[in-house]
Formats: sequence, structure tokens, C-alpha cells
Amino acid sequence: MNTSRIALVTGANQGLGRALVEGLAAWLDPADLVLLTGRDPRRVAEAAGEVSHLPGIRGRVLGRVLDVTDTDAVDQLAGELHGRYGGVDVVISNAVARVLPDESQAARADEFIDVSNTATHAVLRSFGPVLRPGGRLLVVASSLGTLGHLDPRLHPLFDGASLEQVEYAVESWRRAVRDGTAAEAGWPRWLNVPSKVAQVAAVRAVAAERRAHDLASGTLIASVCPGMVDTATSRPWFSDYSQAQSPAEAARAVLGLVSADGADPALYGELVRFGEPLPWHGGAPLVEQDRMLRP
Repeated sequence: MNTSRIALVTGANQGLGRALVEGLAAWLDPADLVLLTGRDPRRVAEAAGEVSHLPGIRGRVLGRVLDVTDTDAVDQLAGELHGRYGGVDVVISNAVARVLPDESQAARADEFIDVSNTATHAVLRSFGPVLRPGGRLLVVASSLGTLGHLDPRLHPLFDGASLEQVEYAVESWRRAVRDGTAAEAGWPRWLNVPSKVAQVAAVRAVAAERRAHDLASGTLIASVCPGMVDTATSRPWFSDYSQAQSPAEAARAVLGLVSADGADPALYGELVRFGEPLPWHGGAPLVEQDRMLRP
């Protein structure tokens, strides 16, 4: 059995994803491998090459083209890593589609949902079974992923839901956006809110099924909020950026969950921000961002 540690980061060409790859490669040993993935072959190759030559990098960094919206490709990669290495030790799902306030939310909904939600479901379903004991499967979400940010009418779709039920809720939301009935049903106009709630709900669903076994083996499955990160994707959405972090700063809290010994039961399956779980039922509907949007 291969004893090298294997790590995978999706959406890793730039920003937080790239910072996560850099941090993992600096923490791991020379025999270990970090796969830096993205959709664009040129950007993947360039990013992997640049990270490999940074000072302090110890682990091997390889670029791998992966379209996370292609569920078959996600499953194929999981099977390949299981066959070649006997599984994976770290999986960080970080892919996100960029949508700006002056773009139509409805017009961008399919791509956004595919990248943020369909891909999350695929990563959980395909990589969960090949995660080695003591491993980490983390989904980068945000504090928007708590249930209170949704209209109470929508809470039963996600609260205590199975992964299949979360998938059904996401597709119901997608249809409502397409049909122009989303607002009537209580869905926020800003795609990011229901998307993040669904991401966290999907993680909770998978974790609920595995909790006892994973905690016994020191394995952690969780969603994680890295805090406000100063990137081109997030900057247009917030008026106050005084507390924003660089991608490298934001990566530290995520990587702290990777390097910690064992699995903290208080964090298992939860949305974690700076080492603390956020209340699943917390939050309140947002107003500022909805006012910025085109329908």
C-alpha cells in the first residue's frame, strides 16, 4: 500500500485555491503529492509549475485538468487515485463561479449552481468513499451557509436532509429561477445564499451518515468559512472591506483543520469559521446584496 499522503484541491489556479495548494505543499513531505486542479490546461500547468518552485515547498505539486461540473470526471479521478494510491488524505472542494452584481442572476444560475453545488455533491459522493482514515474532506463555503439566511418556508428543504434531498432542493431552486417563480417561493435573488446553504446542508448530510466511524478513525468532514477574502470575485459584493484577508491569510484557518491531530467532534460535519462551529440555524436574510442585483 502506498504510504505517501495525497491531497487534492479543486478551483486551485488562483486566489484561495492556489494559496491552499501552497500551504499544503509546504506542510507535506517530499514523498507526498498535491494535485492542483482547474478547467484551463494552460493555467493549471502554469500555476503548478510556479508553486513547485516557490521557497519552502516540500511536497510534489502536479497540475491536473478537472472540470468539477463533469460528475463522471470527478468520479473517474477518485477511482484513479484510489487505484493508484489506495485513497486520498486531503480533499478541499473550492471551485466557485464568479458572478458580478451587474450580471443577471437568472442568466448565470445554471453555471453557478453547477460549479458550486452539483460539483460539491459529486466531490462528496465520489471522494468520501476513498478518503483514508484520518483524512480531511473540506468544502469551502461561507458564513452565508447557515439556515437563517433563507426564508423560513425553505428551511425544511435542507434541515436534516439527506444528500439526495439536498440535490432535489437545489434542482427545485434551479427550476424556479428558470421559470421566474423563485422570489414567489421565497428564494433570495442573490445566488450565493441558497448555494452556500445547500453546500453546508450537503456536507451535513454526508457527515451524519459517517460520524461514528469517522470520529473513531480521526477523520474530519466539514464545511469551512475562511472569512472575508480580498479577491476579484468577492470585492464587488461588500461595501466594507476593512477586515478582508489576503488569500494566504485566509488559507491558514482552513489548513489548520487539515494539520490538526484527530477530529474534533464539535467541528465534525459543521460549518467552521476560524476554528469554531457556526450555528446551523443562525443568520438572517440579507438586504444589502439583493438591492445591488439585476434579476
